[in-house]
Amino acid sequence: MAQTGLSDRILTVPNGLSALRLLLVPVFAWLIVAEHDGWALVVLAAASFSDWLDGHLARSWHQETRAGRVLDPAADRLYIFATLLGLAWRDLVPWWVVAVIVARDVVLLLTLPFLTRAGYGPLPVHYLGKAATFCLLYAFPLILLGEVGGWVGDVARPLGWAFAWWGTGLYWWAGLLYLRQVAEVLRGSRARPVAQGSVARSAASSAAGRTGAP
Repeated sequence: MAQTGLSDRILTVPNGLSALRLLLVPVFAWLIVAEHDGWALVVLAAASFSDWLDGHLARSWHQETRAGRVLDPAADRLYIFATLLGLAWRDLVPWWVVAVIVARDVVLLLTLPFLTRAGYGPLPVHYLGKAATFCLLYAFPLILLGEVGGWVGDVARPLGWAFAWWGTGLYWWAGLLYLRQVAEVLRGSRARPVAQGSVARSAASSAAGRTGAP
């Protein structure tokens, strides 16, 4: 599916910020597993700011690229997974929550070969998917902050779990909408050759009628 207004450039400032954010994912994951929660939150805050900044610069400087459309959501998902796996490793989040969230992306990943075969790339992200990502990006750091003692932890823990449940529900809802969109696109791609074949046969019949051919 063509994405108008997107450049094929790779070396842009917004893409550089996205790449830097990706490079910090293993650092962030190690900080969580090693229980350096304060530094992990600092890295996550810096990554969140760069996420906003690269989008703002891409729009302001007209540097929206196809590479950026891939790098940006990839970085968001990797931070979600890194936080989720780190918290599960520390028994702060049950493993079944990890399975529920990861299973959704595995299901959507399985649609890519079908879209590629039909001549399409990944479809645009639904706004519910963006809302779900927003919730999850806030949920797990708040759960992590819940390990801090005192009133900060008492406020952060239930707030984090509220974001987690809302985010997980929206994540799957957006995934189901994406699957429906994939099905519609694939039905449309199958209908086009049939329609083109009908037009060709109609034109051939018309020509045969005019020339007296059988």
